[in-house]
Amino acid sequence: MKKEKNISVQDWLPFETVLKEGTILLKNKEYVKILKISPINFNLKSELEQEAILNSYKIFLKTCNFYFQILIQSNKEDLSKHIKNINENLIHEEPYIQEISKNYIQYIKTLNHEKKSSSKNFYIIIKEKNTNKDIVDFESYAIENLNDKYFKIKDCLSRCGNIVTAINSKEEVISILFSFLNSRIYFNQI
Repeated sequence: MKKEKNISVQDWLPFETVLKEGTILLKNKEYVKILKISPINFNLKSELEQEAILNSYKIFLKTCNFYFQILIQSNKEDLSKHIKNINENLIHEEPYIQEISKNYIQYIKTLNHEKKSSSKNFYIIIKEKNTNKDIVDFESYAIENLNDKYFKIKDCLSRCGNIVTAINSKEEVISILFSFLNSRIYFNQI
């Protein structure tokens, strides 16, 4: 009877390593880069501005002739510092202010528990795979192509009013991957 090999989480994940410039090398030898998008509030724009933004977004979709993935991550807000600050200031307040503050604390805890209070992070994931086996230094080639794609996305989305930044630090990439792979930790916070 053959003994089953225990597979670790590291064996299961598709990541081989995160390079120093924030590029992720996958086990299948593809390279991935994460871009963070700081969006605009579309609803606060005038109709004319909204139309211009939509037209710029259409140009973005037509210009980017490569595959990319858009990810949206919702996280409950960590209100502990805010609540602590309110509680610290309650000591010096009148009883009716204390009551209002306690009701407010209960209200924001309830909102947060019901997931109505959240922040959103927006990411675009771009990938480079080796379709030309004649390239000697594919890592450098992939990183250069990923950077070209990043600048194309940045240029197009900047016209919409968004801020696009490449995640270039290894620590930040690992933090983002951890937050996606351990989302239940964030959903259970109050």
